[in-house]
Amino acid sequence: MLNFEEELEKFQPSLEIEKAEDAICQGDSVDILDLLHELMKEKGNNK
Repeated sequence: MLNFEEELEKFQPSLEIEKAEDAICQGDSVDILDLLHELMKEKGNNK
């Protein structure tokens, strides 16, 4: 039977995962809300 606490103590995250997390957290990505806000600003300025 697996001892989950023992297995968790041995766990080390993959370096690839850490690099991906860094890229995501530090990235200046645009999401749909940013796009909608920009569109609303542009629409307001065009009136």
